[in-house]
Amino acid sequence: MNKEETYQFLRKHDIKFEVNEHKAVFNMGELDSVELSYPEWDAKNLFIRDDKKRNYYLISVKGDKRVDLKDFRRKHGLRALSFASEDDLLAIMGLTSGSVTPLGILNDTDRRVHFYLDSEFVGNMIGVHPNENNATVWMQADILTSLIREHGNEVDVVEI
Repeated sequence: MNKEETYQFLRKHDIKFEVNEHKAVFNMGELDSVELSYPEWDAKNLFIRDDKKRNYYLISVKGDKRVDLKDFRRKHGLRALSFASEDDLLAIMGLTSGSVTPLGILNDTDRRVHFYLDSEFVGNMIGVHPNENNATVWMQADILTSLIREHGNEVDVVEI
């Protein structure tokens, strides 16, 4: 799904959302230059894989947090982790670098991506790209996790 298809999908499923259109941003530092409705709820998204390239994970945390992959791995009983390649990102979620988003999991036809959401989002809003990095979609995080579960991907809400 591209951005417009993502909006159509959300409307079709009667999901309330708001959108901030903005210039393309490729990392969290660039977000400081765009105006967002709820900057405190913007998500940083890390697409990672294990050392055997068998398991893929998307970790979404509040934008101001850092994720220690070694610590994350130990806490969740995973193999050694590193960032997935741009080729994997495109092949699995249909996304390009800078556009990583949990909504891209809806493009994961093989249900390979395991989603980890920072527990701080539970009961709150989350801001994520609509599969393109020139907009931010604001929606309830609980609805987002429901969509991903309904799609068939594994979801864990964890403290990060």
